[in-house]
Amino acid sequence: MVEPSQWMRQVAADPEHSTRYADRFRRLVAAGADVVGEARLVDAMAPRGARILDAGCGGGRVGAHLHRAGHTVVGVDVDPVLIRAAEEDYPGPLWITADLAELDLPAHGILDPFDVIVSAGNVMAFLAPSTRGEVLTRLRQHTAPEGRVVVGFGAGRGYPFAEFLADAEANGLIPDVLLSTWDLRPFRSDSPFLVAVLRPS
Repeated sequence: MVEPSQWMRQVAADPEHSTRYADRFRRLVAAGADVVGEARLVDAMAPRGARILDAGCGGGRVGAHLHRAGHTVVGVDVDPVLIRAAEEDYPGPLWITADLAELDLPAHGILDPFDVIVSAGNVMAFLAPSTRGEVLTRLRQHTAPEGRVVVGFGAGRGYPFAEFLADAEANGLIPDVLLSTWDLRPFRSDSPFLVAVLRPS
């Protein structure tokens, strides 16, 4: 049993937290908001018909867009309420309730590694600090030899960017490209957001 993520601690303190989160994105989609910027970046770097893992998929908005683009998508999230929302709103991808710190997709019959793994929505910042290294290791283990892992999260969330990049390298993931936004603006020392494109070492 691993330490619960900060997200699940919030859910334990406020059982309606996940429902409000899912409903917020439903309202944004209904209003015509652009909620798939992360997915467009991943689609641009992925080969056609790629195998893509949405790690910390939430309600499924990123994985769903990638599925519509023709990729084979598996989404994993620790929160069963969000997985149910993904199943209801976005049929097509395979949605799995699991903790990324215990990620073992071969145990679910998913044997092949992924061409791209995407972890958007500040997932890394919501991890319990004691599980960060294990999560990065498990993402690397599920990545194809020439595949990439794309992680995005904001500053000021308790996981300094330099610490994250050091943890990634210590767990077998080396940065290829660092950006400050999902629309390809360059990363600077004062950037308020990091999008890291990593590859297995």
